[in-house]
Amino acid sequence: MISPPMRLFDFLRLLDPAVTPEHTKLHLATGNGEDHPLDVYLGGWFDEWQRWQSRRNFERPRVLSLIQLPAPGQWLFAGVYASLGHAWHDERAMYAYEMEELTSCREMSGRLVARFERPGRQSYLNAETWAEALLLDHVRAERLTIADFPGFRAVDLSKEQLDIVTSQALDSWKAALSSVAGVYLISDAGSGKRYVGSACGEGGIWQRWCDYAATGHGGNVELVRLLAAEGLQRAWQFRFSILEIADIHDSQESILARESHWKSVLMTRRFGLNAN
Repeated sequence: MISPPMRLFDFLRLLDPAVTPEHTKLHLATGNGEDHPLDVYLGGWFDEWQRWQSRRNFERPRVLSLIQLPAPGQWLFAGVYASLGHAWHDERAMYAYEMEELTSCREMSGRLVARFERPGRQSYLNAETWAEALLLDHVRAERLTIADFPGFRAVDLSKEQLDIVTSQALDSWKAALSSVAGVYLISDAGSGKRYVGSACGEGGIWQRWCDYAATGHGGNVELVRLLAAEGLQRAWQFRFSILEIADIHDSQESILARESHWKSVLMTRRFGLNAN
């Protein structure tokens, strides 16, 4: 006989008997149009991101945080938090909650995956109403992190993911991107426009992309203008991919010639973000 799946709260009570649905607010963290909570979590600032709320959403002693995963009905466990009060901040027009992650459940953060069919678009639910539907799907052997470098043809990073990769200097990414020169593409999800750039010399694509992580624009004229007009947060809509790679010892002239080729093919001078 196949055993029924374990309920999430039954599992959590094995770690901490005080974690009960009746005292818990369920936070289903999904994208808000600017940040995706999975990127925020992988970047290490989920606690700060979660504490800012436009309404008084955490008015219970405990908050169970789950982050939406790409697979339908799957949610990554981000922790159980004690909600210790809030204060209103006029400058941000938001409530700032004081929250403290329970150490009793911390070992499962980033490892436990729950199964739950979200009822509509609500992100803040009273847990006792849905406790029977919150199921344990599986527990990962290790905490979820950004995947290893997938190969040059498969690179597709959001600006937030790029910041994580560069700030943490993830080994497989740094080793791959610093070993090659080449031509890359920045796609602006906000406008559909694209920018073609190139990298050569010591540090290769890795060093060039570190510049974008630091500034958002990398010194490129049209990107500087865009961010000056719309704010640095506009860079969060950029995505980074690679058009072709070259030997890191290739001449600057040959790489610039390939960059010009891609600008012509993709018409980024006329319709995109390339100024020349």
